[in-house]
Amino acid sequence: MRRSQAPGLGLQAMLWQDCKGVEAGCGGKRRLRSTVIAMRLPCSFWFLLLFSTGGLLLLLHLQDLTETIQQGPGAKLIFPHGQLVSKDQCPHCADAEIQASIQPAKLFLQAPRSSLLNPRDITAQVTKNHRKLLLKSSSPLLQLSSTPAGRAKNSISRLTRVQRSRRKLMREVCAKYRSSNIARAVTRQHVSRIYVEDTHKLLYCEVPKAGCSNWKRVLMVLQGQAASTGEIQHEQVHYGNHLKRLDSFNHQGIARRLETYTKVLFLREPFERLVSAFRDKFESPNSYYHPVFGKPIISRYRSNASQTALRTGEGVTFKEFIQYLLDVHRPVGMDIHWEPVVQLCSPCLIDYDFIGKFETIEEEANFLLRRIGAPANLTFPSFKDRNPNAARTSSRITQEYFAGLNLTERQRTYDFFFMDYLMFNYSKPFEDLY
Repeated sequence: MRRSQAPGLGLQAMLWQDCKGVEAGCGGKRRLRSTVIAMRLPCSFWFLLLFSTGGLLLLLHLQDLTETIQQGPGAKLIFPHGQLVSKDQCPHCADAEIQASIQPAKLFLQAPRSSLLNPRDITAQVTKNHRKLLLKSSSPLLQLSSTPAGRAKNSISRLTRVQRSRRKLMREVCAKYRSSNIARAVTRQHVSRIYVEDTHKLLYCEVPKAGCSNWKRVLMVLQGQAASTGEIQHEQVHYGNHLKRLDSFNHQGIARRLETYTKVLFLREPFERLVSAFRDKFESPNSYYHPVFGKPIISRYRSNASQTALRTGEGVTFKEFIQYLLDVHRPVGMDIHWEPVVQLCSPCLIDYDFIGKFETIEEEANFLLRRIGAPANLTFPSFKDRNPNAARTSSRITQEYFAGLNLTERQRTYDFFFMDYLMFNYSKPFEDLY
């Protein structure tokens, strides 16, 4: 009878019935009573052990969930020091941009997605208290983006996407506008503005008025010619002849470096770069640009010019400068400070690996330096190289200079730099331009 009632009892009742069954099966003899009493304790012990083990396994399982990170197309690499880097942001995880930031740490991949448990599936099977415990213990993962490691990961991911987008646009524009009769071979003239840094295998195309002076300082430090950028004077940068240009090598040397080195280009919003060049070369004392460019500009475009202006070349106005720039029969040749980037650096012939912009130069330059394995203490300098007391040329200052031109002059100037605007994704500086 006791056995027939067992299915309707709990686990405790079943264990208890088994113990009672031992006593009944022995005919109730006195000599076995002590044995039955002794068995009651082990039965209770196994009952408690069963529930304790179940509770422990649940606790350990909930703890494991807090350390679980799902992995899929945007898989994450976990480094020993807690840094997280997405595989989307780092398609080439052996790349120096990651190695430099985590050396000498090794990479550890999480288990495949199929071997991970989905926290939502687990929480559906536990009580409300368990759900609260899970959410509370998982909060560090939810707050990951607010940690320094999370912000660094987001920054690297964003900058990597920006570079991918810029290179894609550059190639598309080149493919669309490249003429079939353009020479495909790279000549010495095409690489004449490219500086070489062999230690870290870097090629930098110089674009004046886009941070080139400070970039030359960085190259000199990378080559070991100076301990820091702050100790290098302006004269050393531009007249010291400390850096080699790519056109100084033979054909094999040029081809090998173009194929294996990191090719870098930094540029600036074209109108802003143009105004910056004008302010630097014509509004400040200059023993070269005033007589070489100022005198012929004033002579050709200024009626009733004074003898002093004709003799010194000082006082060129921005309107006169634009007239010179747009004149197909210029009285004096072109200069690299206002020559379009597509002419200076030949981006349709040289496939640049990194395209930076002056507007975000410090962040992007430092990202590049870490990528090529530069010393950790080397960062891009922020000081103004020439005329440090003068305000930097900004978009507001640029608008003020161009406000003195008529619509035709603004349109023709935009046309002059059209390929720079198009290839490097700068928006039109004035709404009335077409």
